[in-house]
Amino acid sequence: MACLSPSQLQKDGFLVLEGFLSAEECVAMQQRIGEIVAEMDVPLHCRTEFSTQEEEQLRAQGSTDYFLSSGDKIRFFFEKGVFDEKGNFLVPPEKSINKIGHALHAHDPVFKSITHSFKVQTLARSLGLQMPVVVQSMYIFKQPHFGGEVSPHQDASFLYTEPLGRVLGVWIAVEDATLENGCLWFIPGSHTSGVSRRMVRAPVGSAPGTSFLGSEPARDNSLFVPTPVQRGALVLIHGEVVHKSKQNLSDRSRQAYTFHLMEASGTTWSPENWLQPTAELPFPQLYT
Repeated sequence: MACLSPSQLQKDGFLVLEGFLSAEECVAMQQRIGEIVAEMDVPLHCRTEFSTQEEEQLRAQGSTDYFLSSGDKIRFFFEKGVFDEKGNFLVPPEKSINKIGHALHAHDPVFKSITHSFKVQTLARSLGLQMPVVVQSMYIFKQPHFGGEVSPHQDASFLYTEPLGRVLGVWIAVEDATLENGCLWFIPGSHTSGVSRRMVRAPVGSAPGTSFLGSEPARDNSLFVPTPVQRGALVLIHGEVVHKSKQNLSDRSRQAYTFHLMEASGTTWSPENWLQPTAELPFPQLYT
């Protein structure tokens, strides 16, 4: 792989590398994710629509706990409206799932080998990363017809560091990402003015489990630039660049595998982030 000039990433806050993975590597991820979905155990709080307010609160807390403790596990998150009131799937389970997170990179051999591949390590070195660690990973489905939109956000709102600028998203198109099926959109250059909103974890045992400090400012839609890419492309995403994706109204899914790297040298990971390294899974070093 050619050595990469980081200047484009510094200028725009994102960088597209087409043809980073082969079709075979993408198919291997799809096949493995199919096996994981076929074997998944769907937790009750995802399935049940409770009636009383108290039960609703307990369910929300269960859902929050399931999310908050997912940093070192492989867990399943579903689209809205895919269960009936008895907890039965209204659509096939494999069509109802929104994403799987947040430790595929640590627990699954296929995703571990992609994340720590020579190609990814070479890319990180060419960007000058000294001690990169992997903080989280997700497989995103963007299902046909109801894959939900992702509203404008900065990854550093959720993965906050001091100093800023130490988190980098690596987003790999497992299938073509088009204007129709919900490709990424960016505001070029929007990574230079800090973070407008932060999601922080509440003290243990208090509800709700997370809250937001600050808010997302209103942003002019015309500032966003669409970034359609072909299967196998890799998109580098600066932690502070503003990006979004629209709902998938097409009849083709837009699957992607994404993980986040942090330059650990001289960096403090915020103790208020929802995601924390655990004794079972300290953030693994990218370089092996």
